[in-house]
Amino acid sequence: VQLQASGGGLAQPGGSLRLSCAASGFTLTSYAIGWFRQAPGKQREGVSLINTSDGSTYYADSVKGRFTVSSDSAKNTVYLQMNNLKPDDTAVYYCATLSHQLLSLWKFPRWYDYWGQGTLVTVSS
Repeated sequence: VQLQASGGGLAQPGGSLRLSCAASGFTLTSYAIGWFRQAPGKQREGVSLINTSDGSTYYADSVKGRFTVSSDSAKNTVYLQMNNLKPDDTAVYYCATLSHQLLSLWKFPRWYDYWGQGTLVTVSS
């Protein structure tokens, strides 16, 4: 099982970025996929999750209405579309797998099994 996160970079406040999480070694429907972020000196924070078996989605309050998670089973890839970015969104973003039986715990990183390497998002003017 491997996850490859990409798409990070520099964006201005109010701008957009789309992150990708390419999965290999398993099919997306085998796990739910979560997105986390970690800013310097802060704990890893759950941002969003998609239940790949039924398409249901979850968001942290801090990103609701601005971020959208989606999946493409043909490409075995999960996306995080981030709009109206704010400086507080600056962090390293990670994707990870979660058992479908543990969806209620999606905000807690300790329950995830496999992690991608992270991609840096910087929001600055």
